[in-house]
Amino acid sequence: MPATHLLYLHGFRSSPQSAKARLTAERVAERHPGVTFWCPQLPPSPREAMALVADGIAPWPRSRMAVIGSSLGGFYASWVAQQAHCPSVLLNPAVDPARDLARYIGEQTAWHNPEERFFFRPEFISELQALDVRGLPPAGPELLIATQGDEVLDWREMVARYPQAAQRVLPGGEHALNDYPRHLDEVLRFCNLV
Repeated sequence: MPATHLLYLHGFRSSPQSAKARLTAERVAERHPGVTFWCPQLPPSPREAMALVADGIAPWPRSRMAVIGSSLGGFYASWVAQQAHCPSVLLNPAVDPARDLARYIGEQTAWHNPEERFFFRPEFISELQALDVRGLPPAGPELLIATQGDEVLDWREMVARYPQAAQRVLPGGEHALNDYPRHLDEVLRFCNLV
């Protein structure tokens, strides 16, 4: 059954203005105009971010939805897929953000608007730990796209974290996955947008 609802989750310091989010939204609108696409601006609190998402997708049909997540959004996408039992696509996902983001506690700037500031608080680390679903088997099909040239996260950790996923490990590249347009059709097929 084709998907009718697609959720896109951006990464840390990112926004719905990310190149990948915008490109995905444009492609869905162009080729799948009947599909509901949602890329919310996630608050810095992981607990609040997932509460926002859970409320937003509450009326969505679980059997006809999918989630795409990039970086921290990939970590969140794993949690969403576990709750919704839906397919997930993980783009250079954060594997252990509680560990990796501890050094970012304090004031941060938004990537797409450096004048916009937010605080990443110490309690957000335990909120991330509470969302970690690494010990659970996947509740839906997973596609991992990892670049070996990721300068922020280790692709080997991604591959080890998602052993049951369909995996595309790409040579070179970077964390931003600037060659995402080449993979977008595969991503949307995996999400069952046919």
